Amino acid sequence: MAGSAMNIDLSNAQFTRDESGRPFIIVRDQGKKTRVHGAEAVKQHIFAARQVSNIVKTSLGPRGLDKILISPDGDITVTNDGATILGQMEIKDNIAQLLVSLSQSQDAEIGDGTTGVVVLAGALLEQAAELIDKGIHPIRIADGYDTACEIAVAELDQISDSIAFSKTDNANLFKVAKTSLGSKIVSKAHDHFAQIAVDAVLSVADLERKDVDFELIKVDGKVGGALEDTLLVKGVIVDKDFSHPQMPNEVKDAKLAILTCAFEPPKPKTKHKLDITSVAEYKALQKYEASKFEEMIRQIKDTGANVVICQWGFDDEANHLLLTNDLPAVRWVGGPEIELIAIATNGRIVPRFEDLSAAKLGKAGIVREMSFGTTREKMLVIEECANSRAVTVFVRGSNKMIIDEAKRSLHDALCVVRNLVKDSRIVYGGGAAEIACSLAVERASLETRGLEQYAMRAFGEALDAVPMALAENSGLSPIETLAELKGRQGRGEGVGVLGVDCMQTGSNDMREHFVIDPLISKRQQLLLATQLCRMVLKINNVIVAGAGDGDY
Repeated sequence: MAGSAMNIDLSNAQFTRDESGRPFIIVRDQGKKTRVHGAEAVKQHIFAARQVSNIVKTSLGPRGLDKILISPDGDITVTNDGATILGQMEIKDNIAQLLVSLSQSQDAEIGDGTTGVVVLAGALLEQAAELIDKGIHPIRIADGYDTACEIAVAELDQISDSIAFSKTDNANLFKVAKTSLGSKIVSKAHDHFAQIAVDAVLSVADLERKDVDFELIKVDGKVGGALEDTLLVKGVIVDKDFSHPQMPNEVKDAKLAILTCAFEPPKPKTKHKLDITSVAEYKALQKYEASKFEEMIRQIKDTGANVVICQWGFDDEANHLLLTNDLPAVRWVGGPEIELIAIATNGRIVPRFEDLSAAKLGKAGIVREMSFGTTREKMLVIEECANSRAVTVFVRGSNKMIIDEAKRSLHDALCVVRNLVKDSRIVYGGGAAEIACSLAVERASLETRGLEQYAMRAFGEALDAVPMALAENSGLSPIETLAELKGRQGRGEGVGVLGVDCMQTGSNDMREHFVIDPLISKRQQLLLATQLCRMVLKINNVIVAGAGDGDY
């Protein structure tokens, strides 16, 4: 009785005696572990994943809305990029965190489609919850999803088109970049940003090897001006100016000495100290320092260099000597920028003055200072470089938030163009490809025996979540729009081409509007979302140590 009155679980009780022989009972504290298992656990996981999916669903498509994220430090981020939204949210639930890593892996591999992949995964898990209620085993559902995914990927290959482009004829790439930027904050400077993305990728692309080295594209930004003032520089922009105000603002036919050694006399490496007891010794030390500085400058001048880029700082004496010897110099240039300057100018980074030679100098047509507004802030532009493949995109905007979002948008557009350079096959957007895949999976499910057909049908219905979300975000009736498009594609009219008319132009032909997605992006979305579903459906037991009753 006492046990039940105190709500003590005696099933784990141990009977024992103390040293005096008196009996007592040890009851293990079960409050330290909460445990969820079986179908209940799977459903809880699906609920957590759906909550995350619903947050980003409203950001899908050209009419998708932005989210404002405030960090613990009070930093504000305004974005509709799925990976950024999920990456900055503080998500406690472990299963919901899997969706975050799902969007990040899509971002790392493809760079675009991060919102779509989370919406698709959420829809697949929602459909799985209904099947579990019907009594179908989670593994059978996962197997059915895998089969359906193979059919959907095969259908994508069937409906894909290939687009032609070259270094000179890049109109198609321009249209693709424009599609990617359609849902972003930069859509008012649509054409300008799309052209920058295409030009930047084609500048660094190796079309024979189908390879794009993103290391050569640097995206920098500065507050001020409008988004339309964003420019692409065939060279490098460094957020520094020449070390002395009287140095020339512009150097033509520049030969750059790129140094990572300090511009100062050598110091004793060990912990010795130098005692100076007389004025003569101090004068001798001063003379030694001056001779060392002159020797360094002579070594630079002997190589024929006329600009010095230094990773470290130097004092006023060195600065004055550089000025009197007509050697414009830049100090405190960061490691990544030094490397980019070296790549762009075909120069070598020199760690010691003794190693300097004419062959190691970088070459550029012009090095000039660029000043902004009334604040007299200056930046250094290195143009007409020996290696013309290095480019810098310089983003302008009215505030830091817009610049950050413009950089993210540009990254998405660069990734889309890069994906098309790698694989020029495309499918049509606006939910057209998803509807075609949904119909293909539903047709295949009718010919499948066993319980897998239920899961395949559910997969087909989950694919409809993307066009429905697009229609909902665009202010259209989701079910009506989907029913009409599915009916038309089902009759064989515009298979894989008819999609949601988000911009209300009066036509559902996505080929006409050139709303397209790279094939590898769509394929990756399907594969990643299906893999995540299998992973979530296989977990049926959660033990949380030391958690309260509210957590799971």
